[in-house]
Amino acid sequence: MTSPAAGLYTPCMTARVRKLIGGAGLLVFLAFYIWAATAVSDRLPDNMVVKLIYFAVIGTAWGLPLRPLLAWMNRGK
Repeated sequence: MTSPAAGLYTPCMTARVRKLIGGAGLLVFLAFYIWAATAVSDRLPDNMVVKLIYFAVIGTAWGLPLRPLLAWMNRGK
């Protein structure tokens, strides 16, 4: 048996609005992330191996904190 309100559910916001908000949040996050990564890189020792490892990790790690935001943006297409 289904609930009488089962067919009456309407999402709070449309996919277009969710993607607009998520896109703005993504840009703000990336601007802060790039600023923080470069600020930290200025404090690293002047060793190419250390900088190579740092930028390899930082360059790939930016996607991890964004996974929940991207999942929320793509929910309920």
